[in-house]
Amino acid sequence: MKAKFTKCTSFLVALLVTSGLIWGCSSGLDSANVSPGSQTGVGGSMARFAITGNTLYIATKQSLEVYDITQPDQPVRTTRRDLGVGIETIFPYKNNLFIGSNNGMYIFDNSDPKAPRQLSFYSHIQSCDPVVVQGNYAYVTLRNGSTCRQQFNTLSSLDVVDISNLSNPRLMTSINMESPYGLGVDGNRLFVGEGSRGLKLFDISDPLKPVLKEFRSDIPTYDVIPYRSTLIITGEKGIFQYRYDDRDQFDLLSKILVE
Repeated sequence: MKAKFTKCTSFLVALLVTSGLIWGCSSGLDSANVSPGSQTGVGGSMARFAITGNTLYIATKQSLEVYDITQPDQPVRTTRRDLGVGIETIFPYKNNLFIGSNNGMYIFDNSDPKAPRQLSFYSHIQSCDPVVVQGNYAYVTLRNGSTCRQQFNTLSSLDVVDISNLSNPRLMTSINMESPYGLGVDGNRLFVGEGSRGLKLFDISDPLKPVLKEFRSDIPTYDVIPYRSTLIITGEKGIFQYRYDDRDQFDLLSKILVE
């Protein structure tokens, strides 16, 4: 496998993105400005781990594991919660963890980071596809034909779930999609990867009514992380960084090509 590096600084970012996390290690990083909430790192929607302060969360295939990383070279597991088979993704937002599985979404309160407490389980989502959260709404992509959905004759979709009551999440909107993968949210923008088909940008000024603004078929996207007006994209041929502005123009900043 060959890799072509267009910027040295891209290398560190890309390594962390492929693991599902951008580590907040740069000097002067203000976690309050990181869009997903109060976590130290910014994770992709398909990530299997997340960091909040000195706590590392790992979503294994069957459980949620919690590690104290006060001493990074000596992590200590503090908690392990069995959740059954099919655990796929984890997304931290404020004082909560949203864990995607192949038959639903778990919502945990992690006010006590070392001992997260389950609040609810949302069983409408019959998929192993990802979830991101902003404000009172979770955005979920369900992909027909994925391993987790072979037993269901359903359409691919982008779902909007009301989580204002974390103990009782409710489906509010469902939009047909082609083949959605990872997604990311930044203010009034919702980015949804359509795999080899490209990248879709939705206006979510009204969170319940996402409006498609742009479909970039020239940017294959499997996962996307919006970060300070920069998109980190996992595509077919590598990892790409794009700058986006108020006019929703995309400028390629750097890339790592994998052959």
